[in-house]
Amino acid sequence: MEDKRRTARNLVAKLSSVSERTRNEALAELRLISRQDPESRPLIADAGAVPYLSETLYSSSPAIQENAAATLLNLSITSRDSLMSTRGLLDALSHALSNSASQGAVQSCAATLHSILIADETSRPIIGSKRDILYTLLSIIGDKHAPARSIKDALKALFGIALYQLNRASLVGLGAVPALVSLIVRDARKGIVEDATAVLAQIAGCEESEEAMRKAGGLEVLGDLLDEKTAASTRMRENAVGALLNLARCGGERGRKEVREMGVKVMDVIREVGENGSPKGKAKAVELLKFVVDGNEYENEVRELRFKLNSMNDFMDHSI
Repeated sequence: MEDKRRTARNLVAKLSSVSERTRNEALAELRLISRQDPESRPLIADAGAVPYLSETLYSSSPAIQENAAATLLNLSITSRDSLMSTRGLLDALSHALSNSASQGAVQSCAATLHSILIADETSRPIIGSKRDILYTLLSIIGDKHAPARSIKDALKALFGIALYQLNRASLVGLGAVPALVSLIVRDARKGIVEDATAVLAQIAGCEESEEAMRKAGGLEVLGDLLDEKTAASTRMRENAVGALLNLARCGGERGRKEVREMGVKVMDVIREVGENGSPKGKAKAVELLKFVVDGNEYENEVRELRFKLNSMNDFMDHSI
């Protein structure tokens, strides 16, 4: 372990060398070690690498930016506190996200944000307050020419941001709902619709989302995902159920009525999710079914749905 600590210190010291070649070679070596040796990650962070790596994200060289971003991503797995305590790190990540010519650097920066957000709840309001980061992530998912991995990494970062409820209104204000709805409709690449619907389901959990969903045609898109005739995956359907449920919870009278009407149309698929989905998916489907039944004006549908609900009363709690 002492040898690894010495190696980390030597390499980090070279990051401040006057020789550009020495700095670049040390950076490439740190990227390799941090990827291959988990034990070295905290040693590299403790040696003071993060401020140097953060500053390097402003480099004009895409290759150097990519090495720095990838190393930060590797360090974020075990040394998130070192990253979040480094002054200017979020600004540097934002700069690379919006200005780097390297898609690898963009992907690593977005993935670094996701790594921090998922593990550290206290980081969510801090990162969510950085409107430039939110705007850039939304720009990535709105870029029709962006690589699939860049879009998926941006979506994962947006999901982590949306886990904090007060961030959802900010995302809505920056146009997240139409961007996500458009992405769901246009992009069939593997995993993208699943991730996009997961983010949309989280953002639906704020009152500001109701009008944005209405303007973007979001409710109809969710209904299409829950249509028996579509080939939506189980995860897409569970996310659509979650989005409808959050709209019902947070929406006004008009929004709740619209969710009920849509729920009646896709009841069979909601019931299927309640019977065959994941534990959380089942719980959400049951709660959505109960919401749709309660106060619904369609008497025949109500009688049928109450019968279906009675056959599902052994399901777990309704946490989301």
